[in-house]
Amino acid sequence: MKNQKETIRKMVGYLNNPEKDGGFWLPNIQRPFVWNEGQIERLFDSIMREYPISTLLVWKTKSNIRRRKFIDNYKHGLRLTDFYVPADNKTKMLVLDGQQRLQSLFIGLKGSYEKKELYFDILSGELVAPEDIRFRFKFIESEKAKLPWVKFKDLVFSRDEYDEISENVIASFDRELTIDEKKTIRKNVARIVRVFQTEENIVYQELDSVDKPNLYTEDDVVEIFIRANSGGTVLGKSDLLFSLLTVSWEDADEKMQELLDELNRTGYGFNRDFILKTCLTLLGKGAAYNVTKFRDEATRESIVANWDRIASAIKDIKDYLYGKTYIRSDKALPSYLVLIPVIYFRYHYEDKWRHAKGIDDYILRTLVSGAFSGNPDNLIDKCTREIDSKQDFMVNDIFGAIRADGRSLEIARETIFDQYYGSKNIHLIFNIWYKDFNYHPSFQNNSPQVDHIFPQSLLKSVKIKNPNTGRRDVLKYKWWDRDQIANLMLLTQQENGAGGKSDTSPEEWFKDKPEDYLDLHLIPKDKDLWRLENYESFIEERKKLIEKKFSYLIIREN
Repeated sequence: MKNQKETIRKMVGYLNNPEKDGGFWLPNIQRPFVWNEGQIERLFDSIMREYPISTLLVWKTKSNIRRRKFIDNYKHGLRLTDFYVPADNKTKMLVLDGQQRLQSLFIGLKGSYEKKELYFDILSGELVAPEDIRFRFKFIESEKAKLPWVKFKDLVFSRDEYDEISENVIASFDRELTIDEKKTIRKNVARIVRVFQTEENIVYQELDSVDKPNLYTEDDVVEIFIRANSGGTVLGKSDLLFSLLTVSWEDADEKMQELLDELNRTGYGFNRDFILKTCLTLLGKGAAYNVTKFRDEATRESIVANWDRIASAIKDIKDYLYGKTYIRSDKALPSYLVLIPVIYFRYHYEDKWRHAKGIDDYILRTLVSGAFSGNPDNLIDKCTREIDSKQDFMVNDIFGAIRADGRSLEIARETIFDQYYGSKNIHLIFNIWYKDFNYHPSFQNNSPQVDHIFPQSLLKSVKIKNPNTGRRDVLKYKWWDRDQIANLMLLTQQENGAGGKSDTSPEEWFKDKPEDYLDLHLIPKDKDLWRLENYESFIEERKKLIEKKFSYLIIREN
């Protein structure tokens, strides 16, 4: 392993460019780019401050390995498969550690972020505290950029001398600059030329499998990749396990992305972590993550060989969830892990799955009660063993296994009334309550919104006497009074948007509403209760209606 050095400008020019040792690329074991605009802007501030960039890790190889390009023009929703490069046996440089930094540099110096390019405040640079921003960078749409913001890539890639660059920037202002401002511009340009063009600030360790083909095999490189990333927060455990799977399966990333795209098309949030845990469970390896499971070639080969069946089982359960329950969005599904035993049943006992009963009751009760909270790996294994012992999904027996694991399935009155604005299960409860609401409109901003019946501003206006001062300056209704589920309802975006309910009092909002609207939202019909002075009585009456609504769920264990 040897250390190499390059200037930032040269290094960025090597990305996706086969003229330099076959070019620098990303292997498919790398996860997607995850940095946001602010993180990229801070990276450039750090570089301008001459803070060190951590050493990168690069693999020089001729192996016929799938790789992808660095993204120049980044936007949300990009598919990694669109950036794949055909595999070949030519020399290439694959970046194993440092993707986020190099990708950020590439976007800032060669491309854009959501159609905005990186600009630099040429008059910034005053000394500040270490944690503050000193050199100001910002992604701006070109047509909206105004001085002192200057397109940064134009400065870094200029072929002029630094004094010419400085004078051109100064001349571009439509006002006379002060002596200090001109001095700041010249200092900043000189620093940019030095830090980005002249000094070799990029250091990377090179694993050379071209000149030393026996020293670093593909398995060795995967192991190095895992060790290089597992010490920090760059990768999660599922990313590390997936990196092992890609050794045996060339199309792993593409197949995984295809499955996730299909699962999440209707508003869910399935992820790779869930898929990998499901694979282990279906193949009888146990739900718990263990790197040795994925190092076992037989396990990897089994996943590849059974992938179509695994994917079909997962998709069937997603379709069941969407078509047979009212849990139709990510917001309403606080735990995806409750689905794994059902997927196991569908995978191993497909004929019986078509006639199974009580699956919806199992899903609903485990979600509302939080039975799979914490670390449920052992519980998942117990449920699958119970399924195998009966060769069927006997809901009462599954519930028995859950209770035997020390977990409660009780849905008490408090389970409902302990929900509040912003709580984890509020959308699950509302999804059961409002069965016909569209939780996944085509436009994300049209998603239903949880709204306060008595607006926050109205309740905050009610003050009581301060026992210490005698003044009426103490809020009567604390946050738990205002945010409780009995003061909440679900509204469409149109109802709650501009010109909608907003801060309208219930007395005004409900006065012209038909009876079926009041029934949908479980609003007491006594109009006197809609007045602010009767807020507490309104809450008590509405709790009775909510409890009646969920009475079929609120059943205590024997």
